Amino acid sequence: MIYLLNQEIAFPNPEEGEPDGLFAVGGDLSPDRLVLAYQHGIFPWFAFKPEHTRFVDNQGKAMITWYCPMERFVIFPNKIHISHSMRQLINSKKYSVTFNKDFNGVIEHCSDLRIHHEYAWLGPEMVEAYKKLHTLHYAHSVEVWDNATGALVGGLYGVAANSCFCGESMFSLVPSASKLALITLAQILQNTPGTLIDCQFHTPHLESMGGEMIGYEEYMGVMQGGD
Repeated sequence: MIYLLNQEIAFPNPEEGEPDGLFAVGGDLSPDRLVLAYQHGIFPWFAFKPEHTRFVDNQGKAMITWYCPMERFVIFPNKIHISHSMRQLINSKKYSVTFNKDFNGVIEHCSDLRIHHEYAWLGPEMVEAYKKLHTLHYAHSVEVWDNATGALVGGLYGVAANSCFCGESMFSLVPSASKLALITLAQILQNTPGTLIDCQFHTPHLESMGGEMIGYEEYMGVMQGGD
C-alpha cells in the first residue's frame, strides 16, 4: 500500500508498504519531517526529473517518495572490513580525513557526479534540504583530502538519528577515497557502543566492507538504543 501524505508532520505504518520499501508519496522535505523520518528508518528517495518518476503532482513536478525497507543493509562499526590494500593506503598518509569541515562541498560533489544520470535523485531540492539539516546539526559529512594538493577528493554524508548514522551518498575523485571515509567513520563510531551505519540498500561494494542484512525490528531496536 502507498499512502498520500498531507501537510501534517506524520507518517503511516511503513510495514504496510511495497516489497522494495516504498510506502508513501507527497509531503515535503522540511527539517521536522526529515528528522521524524530518519528516527523511524524512513528516507526520501525519488528521481527529481518528472519524466523519470512514477508520481507527478498537478503542476507536473516530481513528488517525493518515501522508503522504509523491512530488510536493512547495515554496517556495525566493529565489523568494518579493512582490506590489506586499504591498510596500505591508510598507512601511506597520502590523505587526511575530517568531519563536517566542508559539508556543502561533499554533497555538491555527490550531486554533480550523478546529476545527468537518468534517475538522478540528489537534485537541487534535496541538496538544499540536507544543507539545512546540516546547519541544524542533524546531517554530517566526512571529507577526504589529498595531502599533496589540499584538494577534496572524496567523502560521504548522512543523517545522525538516535544510535544510527544513516548514510546517504558518497563520492570518490581518486581510487578508494569513499572507502577511506567510511572506514574512518566506522572507527570513530566504534567508540560509541550500540551504533550502526545504515546503508539502506545492498551493494557488493558495501558488502565487501562488512555490510549485512538485518530486519526492521532489529534495526529499530538498535536505533532506539537497544542491544
